Amino acid sequence: MASGKALNHELSKLFNEMWNVDVNRLTPGKDYTIDVQRKAGPAQQGDSAVQDSAARHLFQNVNEDYLKSIKTFATFISLLDNYETSTGVAEVVTPEEIAENNHFLDAVLATQVMRMTHEYLLKKSLAKPNLVDFKHQLYDIWFQLYARKERDRPDSCGFEHVFVGETRHGKQILGLHNWVQFYLQEKYSQIDYKGYVARKNKTRLSTRTPDHDDQVLSIQFSWKGSVKPIGSTFTGVSPEFESALYTVIFLLDKEKVTRETVKIDEYELQIVVWRHGHHTGTAYPVLLRTSSGD
Repeated sequence: MASGKALNHELSKLFNEMWNVDVNRLTPGKDYTIDVQRKAGPAQQGDSAVQDSAARHLFQNVNEDYLKSIKTFATFISLLDNYETSTGVAEVVTPEEIAENNHFLDAVLATQVMRMTHEYLLKKSLAKPNLVDFKHQLYDIWFQLYARKERDRPDSCGFEHVFVGETRHGKQILGLHNWVQFYLQEKYSQIDYKGYVARKNKTRLSTRTPDHDDQVLSIQFSWKGSVKPIGSTFTGVSPEFESALYTVIFLLDKEKVTRETVKIDEYELQIVVWRHGHHTGTAYPVLLRTSSGD
């Protein structure tokens, strides 16, 4: 599949269908409330301190009872404390953690979002017909450990990087593109939200001020002693939606990095997926514009 900036209508159609059947997605203003506040100031990767343009948390509240009652969210949250976030430090995976990985995959495979994904990939001859085999495929993509650098022992996996976040030498934040992890880290005073990031006009990216209803954000924050100048994330969506979206892009293209422009609901996005061999390196959405005005 060619990677480019032209809108991919086929993927847009699929992802909108997935969006519409994502019954576990939270509703902004009802199930959670965000406060984007002010535009973040300038920052560089590796900064330990920057101007704070947001005195309050990004997430003002989230209905945690709802999260705990939905199996995909509950099993997802159980995975977030399974990792050593420092790269270069070998991961030790216990039998209990392997069981938790499998419980999460079982939960997402039972959803209409992931069933729709499986059907689409079957038509492309990119997935095994048997759901057990497809589950093994997902496990390899998301949970199989690998070394971020050749000389390191296995210290990372796609799930850890994208959904949990990692640090490098205590000076760089890697990944952490998931809103649930962000909310929980913020709740426990581990993350400090610095403000939203407006991208430059010349790149045709979004310059509008985000609001409390937006479900795709570009943000700046500090975590574990480092600043991430810009990170991007969906908000409110289910774990099955995010993992399905990125899995489709991952399997459709064998290039090291794939960027596909799609329109999901009111958001025109570039979905970026980096490969690390047979596994996910990173994956995240980049907001280009919204149909509500940019």
